[in-house]
Amino acid sequence: VISWPAETAGETTGAVLTRGLWHENPVLVQTLGLCSALAVTNAVANSLAMGLATTFVLVGSSIIVSTMRKLIPHQIRITTYILVIWTFLALADMSLETIVPDVHKAMGPYIALIITNCIVLGRQEAFASRQVVGLSILDALGNGIGFTIALLLMGIPREVLGAGTFLGVHVMPRSFEPWVVMLLPPGGFFMIGVLLLVANWADLRKLARERASK
Repeated sequence: VISWPAETAGETTGAVLTRGLWHENPVLVQTLGLCSALAVTNAVANSLAMGLATTFVLVGSSIIVSTMRKLIPHQIRITTYILVIWTFLALADMSLETIVPDVHKAMGPYIALIITNCIVLGRQEAFASRQVVGLSILDALGNGIGFTIALLLMGIPREVLGAGTFLGVHVMPRSFEPWVVMLLPPGGFFMIGVLLLVANWADLRKLARERASK
């Protein structure tokens, strides 16, 4: 049964869902999951597939961990979380292989690395194991969507500038010379650096406005 405590109703439940989108974005603020962010974002399709797979694993494992939080012995909680995560990861892996085999092949071993993603295990330990199912779902959705947005913010410029395409469709002028470096590891480091710079700049501006208003 999905329920919320009375004190978490209203705006608080909305905050649980939205904080992972920006204020506590897993990639742009907490700098978690950078291995996946750097490795698979050379194409928009790969970025979207990784984001959706991670969100599915996050939501599924959060439901189970939150439901069983009072039954899991403290001494084996991490092992239990990993087993639960692996179960949903296997489902996501098989689904991607069936629905989009080309994308699954292009992503290679990085799908399996979701099980070691600090975002997934961290949300089970820090939130799902301590909250009711409803809030755990919202938290997982917020962090999963925030992770997907960060991957797309990296993947779209890298594919467009690096190959002149968007989801495989040519979108740049014929005269455009692709920036091949954007498809290589340096392109990933460049994009994550730009995004972190923008995120920090936005936070500093917000902080300055708050201080000025006081």
